[in-house]
Amino acid sequence: MKKGIKILAAAAIVLSAVACSSAKKMAELADNVIVTCNPAVLECVAGNVDPSVTVTYPANYFNPKAILEVTPVIVYEGGESKMAPLMYQGEKVKDNYKVVPKAGSTVTEKLHFPFVEGMEKSYLELRGVAKFKGKSITLPTKKVAEGVNTTYQLVKADGLVPLKADGYEAILKQTAEGQILYRINSADVQSKQLKGESIKNFQNALDEIAANERKTLVGTEVVAYASPDGGEKLNRKLSDNRSKTADKAWDKVVKGKSVTDPEVRSIGQDWEGFQELVQNSDIRDKDLILRVLSMYSDPAVRESEIKNMSSVYSELKNDILPELRRARFIANVEFKNYTPDELLEMINNNSEVLDEPALLKSATLVKDLDSKVKLYNKAISKFDSDAARFNLGTAYLNAGDLKNAAKAFAAVETKDADLDNALGVLALRNGDLASAANYFKKAGNDVAKTNQGIIDICTGNYDKAVQDLKDAKGCCHNTVLAYILTNQLDKAKAAAHCGDPKVTYLKAIIAARQGKMDEVKTLLDEVAKADKTLAARAAKDVEFAEYFKK
Repeated sequence: MKKGIKILAAAAIVLSAVACSSAKKMAELADNVIVTCNPAVLECVAGNVDPSVTVTYPANYFNPKAILEVTPVIVYEGGESKMAPLMYQGEKVKDNYKVVPKAGSTVTEKLHFPFVEGMEKSYLELRGVAKFKGKSITLPTKKVAEGVNTTYQLVKADGLVPLKADGYEAILKQTAEGQILYRINSADVQSKQLKGESIKNFQNALDEIAANERKTLVGTEVVAYASPDGGEKLNRKLSDNRSKTADKAWDKVVKGKSVTDPEVRSIGQDWEGFQELVQNSDIRDKDLILRVLSMYSDPAVRESEIKNMSSVYSELKNDILPELRRARFIANVEFKNYTPDELLEMINNNSEVLDEPALLKSATLVKDLDSKVKLYNKAISKFDSDAARFNLGTAYLNAGDLKNAAKAFAAVETKDADLDNALGVLALRNGDLASAANYFKKAGNDVAKTNQGIIDICTGNYDKAVQDLKDAKGCCHNTVLAYILTNQLDKAKAAAHCGDPKVTYLKAIIAARQGKMDEVKTLLDEVAKADKTLAARAAKDVEFAEYFKK
């Protein structure tokens, strides 16, 4: 019995020795195993590091009865990130792992690591353990790649929401008018017409223009008309004659005033004035009259159809047509609007006189959020300004107050592409890329396309980012970045026209990839003077690994 035990013990020792020898042999021959990584420098895309590792096992390396456990690990400053082990087995192992034959084999594995801060300066290694009949031997660690490229994270991801136009103009076009009326079929100017209220108001306006340093008289006109009854040919001649007598009357009207000679015009039948007066009247069947005007362009047919409306023609004859037998005296004026400095003074001392465009413009001049909110709310309460509602949301958005931005945008009544784009940016700022993309697609305008380019970069769709950003207006940063990420370095360099330090940083990356180390130094020195945070990033950025080795 004791002899049997001794034999079994001896057999166990032999088997153990064989097991250790087989696993040890795999460890000793580990240098013959070839490992490559794609990409050679790890890259973070859409928040993940997903390289492919290819391992070539030579013939007679993998023991048919062995199991190999391989653990991919990224080691970085402050920690390490491990994947679940990859399992392989020899041909004679009865398990469900990937088989590596004794004759040798090449295996490619797709690895996956969520990106962690600190991985910028790191390395990927494979840790192996060979197992044979219950015994384990740790294989030499295989270092596969160094560093993680995080260039895509340089994206400017805030998104663009242009303000609604304020409509404020530095020079306002204005007119002052007076008119005289003629009797039917007459071109004679009655003296009472030159003394009427309309002419007096015109004369007073001319005096006010001359006295107002903000106003400049840039031209004058005399325009004569005939009412659209009595035939087109007759009315054309009548209008021409009225233009001549009105021109003579002009001299009396502006006597003693500093005005230019008028441009004299004859319009003929005043169908435009007729339509306007009818539209603003209480005449019965006015909709029918307006429909006739829209249906027929021939003056004779129009006149005939309207005269056939016997029930309303007498009203037209008494209330509308006499007002169209006229000549207008017009002064064209340019008004010099308030300067930015004047607006800033007025919002503090006399904001009640400001109209909607002036309030919207003033809100762009003040720096602090509270002042902007106050001005936009004033425009909303005083003028029911929907542009102010939209711009209020934009002001909150730019200040990082997403909650109040959402409330302001929800109150906007005009549901248009601008609002869809704004809601897309709001979703982008909240990290909801799917909703943001839907809003940008719905908006369909150029700025939404530019904003979609941000999502393309963040999700790793770099080729599409180039298409969405190549015609972007304003800051060139993301366009340059998209070209770098697709390795179109010449286009990236050509697009880098902005003076922002972050663009200078991107230009340094371009130079590094082109092997222009002197240029890298110049650009990084410029970055260091402007932005200490970027300078610190550069020291760890794998893009500059070759530069810092020197």
